[in-house]
Amino acid sequence: MNTLFKQTLTASILSTMIAGTAFAAPSEAPPAFVKKVADGLISRLKADHGKLQSNPAAVKVIVRQNLDPYIDSQAFTRIVMGTYATNQYSSAAQRAQFEKNFRETLIENYGSAFAKFSNQTYSMRPYKDTGSKNPVVTIDFNNNGEKIPVSFQLADKGSQWKIRNINVSGIDLGLQFRNQFAATVKRNGGNIDKAIANFKPDAEAAVDKKK
Repeated sequence: MNTLFKQTLTASILSTMIAGTAFAAPSEAPPAFVKKVADGLISRLKADHGKLQSNPAAVKVIVRQNLDPYIDSQAFTRIVMGTYATNQYSSAAQRAQFEKNFRETLIENYGSAFAKFSNQTYSMRPYKDTGSKNPVVTIDFNNNGEKIPVSFQLADKGSQWKIRNINVSGIDLGLQFRNQFAATVKRNGGNIDKAIANFKPDAEAAVDKKK
């Protein structure tokens, strides 16, 4: 294969990839995506309801398989780290470590939270397309007669939507986790490595702030 041909072929492949990335868009409407994720997660939780209370590890496995693939952990990381996500305060390696730790603790948080709703139902709120690049879809979990609204803010990742932030009962979890992380940095004397190692986002504490 001569050099000119290889260069032409390479350029053609690259241009095709770039074009595909630029014009790719999720095939599902935002409400359909959220419903698919919720249905898949809840059906698994209901199927294994009997053993979840005595086996927290099983809950984490279900959440990891049915929710984790749809989380935009990079966007969530930027939201939670806030100003500490900039080069002025942290390195790329530190941000990558934070994302890894944060993703795992999110699974634990959501695992314990969703286990409580494993035998409940939910309803979709009417969705209004505002043209935002980060559409929000809200569902109401029905918990013993009480409606608990959970809003999912989405990000267009090209081929599918992903969840970049979650709001529970009017509480922005991304913002609350950011406050928790900032407090962790302060407790560790501004040492980012120690703050990342010790940070444990607490969803229940964040939601309880409203009470």
